[in-house]
Amino acid sequence: MRGEAVVVRSLGRGVGGAWLLAGAVAACSASEPAPGAAEADDAGAPPLYASDLGDGTYRNPVLPSDYSDPDVLRVGDEYWLVASSFTSTPALPLLRSRDLVNWTLAGHALANVPGARFAEPQDGQGVWAPSIREHAGTFYVFFPVYCRPAGGGACDEEGVWVVAAPSPAGPWGEPRQLLAGRGLIDPCPFWDDDGKAYLAHAYAASRAGFGSRLDVRPMSPDATQMLGEGQQVFSDPTTQPTIEGPKVHKRNGWYYLLAPAGGVQAGWQVALRSRSIYGPYEARVVLEQGTTSINGPHQGALVDTPSGDEWWFVHFQDQGVYGRVLRLEPAEWQDDWPLLGVAGAGGVREPVAAHRKPATAPQPVAVPASSDEFDGPTLGPQWQWQANHDDAWASLGARPGALRLTPRSAPGGDLARAASLLLQKLPARAFTAETLVEPSGTAGSSVAGLVVTGRQPAAVAVREAGGAVEVSLVVGGKTVETASLPAGAVRLRVSFADGGACRFSYGSATEALRAFATPFTAEKSAWTSAKVGVFAVAADRSDAPGWADFDSFRFAPYAD
Repeated sequence: MRGEAVVVRSLGRGVGGAWLLAGAVAACSASEPAPGAAEADDAGAPPLYASDLGDGTYRNPVLPSDYSDPDVLRVGDEYWLVASSFTSTPALPLLRSRDLVNWTLAGHALANVPGARFAEPQDGQGVWAPSIREHAGTFYVFFPVYCRPAGGGACDEEGVWVVAAPSPAGPWGEPRQLLAGRGLIDPCPFWDDDGKAYLAHAYAASRAGFGSRLDVRPMSPDATQMLGEGQQVFSDPTTQPTIEGPKVHKRNGWYYLLAPAGGVQAGWQVALRSRSIYGPYEARVVLEQGTTSINGPHQGALVDTPSGDEWWFVHFQDQGVYGRVLRLEPAEWQDDWPLLGVAGAGGVREPVAAHRKPATAPQPVAVPASSDEFDGPTLGPQWQWQANHDDAWASLGARPGALRLTPRSAPGGDLARAASLLLQKLPARAFTAETLVEPSGTAGSSVAGLVVTGRQPAAVAVREAGGAVEVSLVVGGKTVETASLPAGAVRLRVSFADGGACRFSYGSATEALRAFATPFTAEKSAWTSAKVGVFAVAADRSDAPGWADFDSFRFAPYAD
């Protein structure tokens, strides 16, 4: 149904099959318009935020949404970006660009997080800080699985995993554990000129018992096994505390580990260099906040343009409820050191607010998909479930032009513990999101509606009740307001102000909306932004009867 809201085609492709290197083909593919054409949402509305200023310059952030811990690989004249996904699925989002400014969401490299425990959301756990690389015609995404079992024990899935594909567009193979161990994070592979392969990684102190340390280990060139313990190559907790996230490069005979230090909110970017992969490494701070307002500029990817004449650095900045947004900095080499951003006072290298665009192939303004009319054959890649999912939870064929969700269990009615919340990242600092839901299929304890998640969720939940529709505002698991509407489709809206203040409203399909009186301020979750989306859940059983049909999901400029 066309009209006032906007939503995108959903969930990407499923993943199946066997580990690619074992010979079978799997199925998580990237699917999107080629970066030569601008992307429009289903309603044809302009994007809420665009980095490209249309005059050969861009503004930061280039992506205002929570694509944290980015890594970027240039493939010919295209760039492919992968980011953390924690317990959201499909996991490992892949974005594509030709100019490092205009990005479209291409798909995901992983269907579900390995391990039965991820059938339920695990706050701050799951898939962290991946890296994307190519070797001998095969593309790899290396990623850690991070989990904290109740009681502090170990989980078999914790460690470093790999997926592989013949192209960054997929299909991606089944995940394979490469290295088991507690607190292993931020893996990055490296293939040297002599054919030998290595894996660099860091440690999470909360799980490993120590941190502020980088290791390099020998690895088989086909990335199927480790060949030894390797060794610690850098640790200086006095001057470079919490160093992590290493990315390996080689240039002019120097080995480089680019690594963030100092922590997410107030840290900086370090370049380490050595004539040997195992060190010793000398360190230099190559990007920090300086005189700017850009806190914690670090953790990212250093890439060149196809001509090799320019270098650029893609990194994140923590912005609270919006998560870790992505920024783009110019880079230059001086005396075989990569210097990021621009020169500030006292020789400090600091971030830019705006800059000339990279000298790459032209690309129209493009942004990741957001609004969705649900009239395509598959869910759009902007949609992710809150934990491991089953594709049967959603159907775009049961009622053409609508998304049908089947109620799944929310333990105790707690949306924070429900896997079946279908969510997407915040597309801008302020916006309005609206959906039209037909709840006539709900029954018993099942409800459906519109939700904003974060430290605690807030939702407008609807259900059929005695020939009418009961509408409830639920904050932190407690119903704070209720109302009633005639039976039929219901419009639900959230107005999300700059900073996270939310106002929820509701109404029938044709009448003016009514606002709930209770305000709500969204907050970030552990390491992730707040999100917005739709749901159908049941409080008392995992296979509740019924359904809810969502006709559309649309973003628009903020309106209270």
